Amino acid sequence: MGSLHDVALENNNVVCPPNPLDPEEFRRQGHMIVDFIADYYHNVDKYPVLSQVSPGYLRECLPDSAPNHAEPIEAILQDVRNHIVPGITHWQSPNYFAYFPSSGSIAGFMGEMLSVGFNVVGFNWMSSPAATELETIVMDWLGKMLNLPKPFLFSGGGGGVLQGTTCEAILCTVTAARDKVLNKIGRDRIGDLVVYCSDQTHCALKKAAQIAGIHPDNIRALRTRRSDAFGLCTETLRSALADDVSEGLVPLYLCATVGTTSSTAVDPLRGLCEVAAEHDIWVHVDAAYAGSACICPEFRHFIDGVEGASSFSFNAHKWFFTTLDCCCLWVKEPQHLVNALSTNPEYLRNKATESKKVVDFKDWQIALSRRFRSLKLWMVLRSYGVANLRNFIRSHVNMAELFEELVTKDERFEVVVPRNFAMVCFRLLPPLGGLSARDCGLETANAITKRLLDAVNATGKVYVTHAVVGGVYLIRFAVGASLTEKRHVRSAWMVVQEQARLCWRSSTYIP
Repeated sequence: MGSLHDVALENNNVVCPPNPLDPEEFRRQGHMIVDFIADYYHNVDKYPVLSQVSPGYLRECLPDSAPNHAEPIEAILQDVRNHIVPGITHWQSPNYFAYFPSSGSIAGFMGEMLSVGFNVVGFNWMSSPAATELETIVMDWLGKMLNLPKPFLFSGGGGGVLQGTTCEAILCTVTAARDKVLNKIGRDRIGDLVVYCSDQTHCALKKAAQIAGIHPDNIRALRTRRSDAFGLCTETLRSALADDVSEGLVPLYLCATVGTTSSTAVDPLRGLCEVAAEHDIWVHVDAAYAGSACICPEFRHFIDGVEGASSFSFNAHKWFFTTLDCCCLWVKEPQHLVNALSTNPEYLRNKATESKKVVDFKDWQIALSRRFRSLKLWMVLRSYGVANLRNFIRSHVNMAELFEELVTKDERFEVVVPRNFAMVCFRLLPPLGGLSARDCGLETANAITKRLLDAVNATGKVYVTHAVVGGVYLIRFAVGASLTEKRHVRSAWMVVQEQARLCWRSSTYIP
């Protein structure tokens, strides 16, 4: 710690700092940043998609303490170029096919700039009326694009809210379901509550359930089968519910998924909702990835039966050209969220809230503070329109169909699960002559596919990720980056083929 004498000397030697929001300096630096990012997008395909740095690299490049005096933006941007960019895995690269996309757009970026520029903290209507009212309008627009049943819309008594991520959406709805039930049966019975999902459900449910106080032993990850394309069988759910009820437990919550992370499997919503209704449990539909596609009429059938659910969510920051973060959550009965999540301290009391004519979104989420996310979603919807958004998504599906066709034509490979949207799940078969991968053993088949994945990513030309489904190690090829074109898909396939050839050549299983 410095002495008061040191502080006095420091203050005597430092010129009074400039206005942190000086309009002209903002204009100058803002233009530099926009140019920097525009150049980044122009050249993003030239970088290794997966960062090639080693752990701890950045500490070797930067000082071990913050600067005592101001540094110019030019010097800072030079360090971004030299030290930060090499440590980025380039999610916006046209050669990025890993995880699920985090697609961006000019409209999404500009909306984010406006949101950051206004920098409002829209926890209730009074704190910025436009932030709340635009969100309610945008969520109804988007709900209508998805053809959600009217009870999910503000105009039908429900409503939508923009969360940060699906993890938050699931936590909010689990909490609402928990309090709804415990208010009936007594708080002391929280240990009897049970939540259900498939063994393909995202780990966000387990985290949310644990945070909400559900005992880990009461989280049922029900087994799926290849014969059901890894969707959750309704009879499997029915049997699990019956077993728990017979043990005196209380079924609480089912998370059904449209487009699972591992394989984009789809749970049969209609049947699951009908079974869940027999026990009056909350059904949440997690369509984090695939929900975007459901604005296209040809994909809308994947959420048929959603009318039986209590809540529905998808991530606009995945495949809807809206920058991170932006998760869209709709609920039929918002009051359950409000009952579980609201606080009303004196310092937040106001006439608008007390009039019951406004929405206070602080009561629909975990945190109090919230960003003006609806601006960027509104700009995406207006800048591109429904027709173009559908065509963007269709173009990615078409590219995935192309990749699937290329894989199918090469006898060295196998498409492991049916393709539903814009992700192809495939594996490399071992070079065993007339034998099948099954004949050589699953461990052998998995090992060569893992070797292929590592080899492809090591090239820096393409980035893909893996999953294990039904014991099969597979490579996930997810199309969805905004800059990806068919030529990038074909180039990626050439990389896969070349690395497969090398894997076969070095394989100990060549007959």
